[in-house]
Amino acid sequence: MSGGQAAVGQDQLDGFQLALQERDGKLGGVAATVIREDDQLKPDVGSQIVRKFVERDRVDAIVGLGFSNVLMAGLKTIVDSGTVAIATNAGPSLVAGAGCAPNVFSAAWQNDGAAEGMGKYVQDKGFKRVYLMAPNYQAGKDMIAGFKRFYKGEVVDEVYTQVGQTDYSAEIAQLQAAGPDAVFVFYPGGMGVNYIKQVSQAGLLARTPVFSVFTVDGTTMPALREAAVGSVYSAMWDAGLQTPRNQAFVKAFEQRYQRVPSEYAATAYDAALILDAAVGKLGGNVADKKAFAQAVREAGSTIESVRGPFAFNNNHMPIQNYYTFEVKNEGGKPVVVETGVALSEHKDAYHGQCKAS
Repeated sequence: MSGGQAAVGQDQLDGFQLALQERDGKLGGVAATVIREDDQLKPDVGSQIVRKFVERDRVDAIVGLGFSNVLMAGLKTIVDSGTVAIATNAGPSLVAGAGCAPNVFSAAWQNDGAAEGMGKYVQDKGFKRVYLMAPNYQAGKDMIAGFKRFYKGEVVDEVYTQVGQTDYSAEIAQLQAAGPDAVFVFYPGGMGVNYIKQVSQAGLLARTPVFSVFTVDGTTMPALREAAVGSVYSAMWDAGLQTPRNQAFVKAFEQRYQRVPSEYAATAYDAALILDAAVGKLGGNVADKKAFAQAVREAGSTIESVRGPFAFNNNHMPIQNYYTFEVKNEGGKPVVVETGVALSEHKDAYHGQCKAS
């Protein structure tokens, strides 16, 4: 909720609150209280917050769980407590596979998914030599692994930078010297704004196609605008998805918050729909944590998700589409245009390793 990634947290909170407002402050017909905390993108702070939620506040569910490193820091406390947890911006491979748990869900994605969609797109387009870049933490490694799972051409280089880095001039110079056919990057939030602006200013975007995930999106486009024109990204959702359900959500979000929602708002909105259905199925009695977790799992396939197809896999990661989008200049302004479905009702690569749920 603070720092360079604050927009990512704010959209998650606002998406959840919108769904709650539409239900008169209730989930499953029961009045809901939302306790908000800021993990500051610090794993130790996130771990302390999770412990507070579980031990002092005795919450029924934890939603959000920010970045993958924050989720991993609080994971043991969550699993040991049995408290239902729904991530709206994380899906680490460790949790998707052997580290899965009956009470841990992601309403967002398994980290590799969007990158797998982008890898398939770049492979299908015939790019022979690609340069890869991401921050040096679990999600960054998952994104690179996902891209390489579907891209079979030459990886010119694989560069990991510091989390929260703001100046990429040295890395961009190194990239230009390598002369790849295309670039794939994962830089969420403020990192993405800085990276894309610097790549654009260096003239690289005009010469070398930039493909990304969680870099150009609803949280960064207001700052990037024309700098993002020409870039292509893969995502499980975008405000430009032309379905009646999604357009109703986008309209309601814009009316309430005076801005276009991002995928983080969409995942949190869906998380609220899932809780609403699960609590309703149990008649409001969520005291039995195992029964509540089972109800959440079943609720995933009953909601009308803003993203299109959605269900929880056996590892509680989403089964969903991954779309491709391009930022184009139309009428003198940047516009995001859906260009297709890269992966349809996609299951992640780790679910076969999950034995706990």
